[in-house]
Amino acid sequence: MKVLTIKEPWATLIIEGYKEYEFRSWKTKYRGKILIHAGMTIEKDMLNRFSCYNLEYTPGSIIGEAILTDCILVNEDFNKKLIDRNEVVYGKSNHNETYAWKLEQIKKYDKPIPIKGKLGLWNYEP
Repeated sequence: MKVLTIKEPWATLIIEGYKEYEFRSWKTKYRGKILIHAGMTIEKDMLNRFSCYNLEYTPGSIIGEAILTDCILVNEDFNKKLIDRNEVVYGKSNHNETYAWKLEQIKKYDKPIPIKGKLGLWNYEP
């Protein structure tokens, strides 16, 4: 099973249904089920921004899954559409947002799976 480690609060924003695109500096041809791993790193400077969502974080765990359906090269028009949809979530971040990975059928796990994350798209064998 493919897994993507995502820093907090971004991983939880995905799993809670607030964010359907994950941004990366690299593209992927992979399409299909992907596990969402909340990394150990929490971007503390972003926590205030999302305080209105009352999120609970579970760093260092697989917290859910989604279907990766597309990988889109981000341009100005695409970025504007996302900001118009939700400026709190899709507004300025600290990351290179070259590619938007489209996530659908997002499902939160009732029991997160504690595991150390890895860089890139990695494999998990339960």
